[in-house]
Amino acid sequence: MSCQLTNLATCSCTYTNCDLRGKCCACVRYHRDKDELPGCFFSKKGEKTYDRSIENFIKEHLKK
Repeated sequence: MSCQLTNLATCSCTYTNCDLRGKCCACVRYHRDKDELPGCFFSKKGEKTYDRSIENFIKEHLKK
């Protein structure tokens, strides 16, 4: 997959030291390789926990 787009204007990640911030394709690839999901898949509250696990995603969405 070739994706060089930068989406800083819409990136919801609050991790300020992230080199992948706004680089959606690279971010998804990075988290997929770690069996995680990117922060943009979570609510604002869930994203701020920095717990990108699939288990945390499911837990958050079961609460709704």
